[in-house]
Amino acid sequence: MARNEGKQAPKPTPETRPYWDGAAAGELRLPRCVPCGKAFLYPRSVCPFCSSSDIEWFTATGRGKLHSYLIAHRPSPGFESEGPYAVAVVELEEGPRLMSNIVGVPNDPEHLVLDMDLEVVFDKHGDVAVPKFQPAGGGR
Repeated sequence: MARNEGKQAPKPTPETRPYWDGAAAGELRLPRCVPCGKAFLYPRSVCPFCSSSDIEWFTATGRGKLHSYLIAHRPSPGFESEGPYAVAVVELEEGPRLMSNIVGVPNDPEHLVLDMDLEVVFDKHGDVAVPKFQPAGGGR
């Protein structure tokens, strides 16, 4: 079975299109409020901090830290060949937290250390690229 066969591909909306276009270009793009300067996720048309509608998109560093995770031992449909896999919350250097997968390291507690440095990588998924994270610098 092909790696992404059977998986549901994300479907960009007008609000999320810059995020997915960035991922396709190999960039992690985030929305940021112009007046208060805070980055946020999920993408939306109004700042969750100050309610301004003056939003811009920027290219993030792609670096973050492992905030939390769980190891899925019963894979979701379309992910059967990938189990077990880590579903993680990554705290980005710019502040927002992003749910993603950890790749490039065994999916066990010995290798998934909270606060470990991570960097974004992109996995082609249907017609879009999906951001995932690996240990920074290729591992510890």
